Amino acid sequence: MKAAEVRRILDRYLVEVVERYELCPWARAAREGGELAVAVAWGSPDVAAWLAAARELLARPATRVAMVVAPELAIAPAELRGVRDAVAAQLPAAGIADFHPEAVLDLATPARLVPFVRRSPDPMLQLVPLALLASVRGAPPAIDRAQQAHALAGGGAPPRGDVADRIAAANHATVTAHHAAIAATLAAIAEDRRIAYQRAGIRSCR
Repeated sequence: MKAAEVRRILDRYLVEVVERYELCPWARAAREGGELAVAVAWGSPDVAAWLAAARELLARPATRVAMVVAPELAIAPAELRGVRDAVAAQLPAAGIADFHPEAVLDLATPARLVPFVRRSPDPMLQLVPLALLASVRGAPPAIDRAQQAHALAGGGAPPRGDVADRIAAANHATVTAHHAAIAATLAAIAEDRRIAYQRAGIRSCR
């Protein structure tokens, strides 16, 4: 029941925010195609626990996108980035991005908007197996594996004009136009999370 509630809340974020506003062109195809693998890391997972969950998800043959969610973890955004870096150092075959519920809205540039786009209900790491990116369902044609890695995993600064730049620019335009509605949806999901986790007996840091 606890894990099901965490997944339900995550799915609300994916469907009502990421997919509805087309913030990632592959999100819907991966979820509906059974290519999204999710694990819940309870309590305050250390790097070893994050790694164990990530490796188990990435080992599944169908996985195109893996998400490790830590619903009970109290962690600052900068600390989560440190976890991401530590995990990435030991998983060179995956692109890894950190998602945090406290990310603030900053519309100054597309790059500065990225944390808000990744404002998930719970602290989370998203992993994309580089060897499988070419077969992500719904991936636009003529985009190579490295470009997909940037777009899905939020890696280092991509070359100017590549697919990650185009997605970031499109997201900036979308969020600029709809940020009030997106923020309201995120707030509604956060309230749903608060009530659901309390009922399910999930310890929450918020």
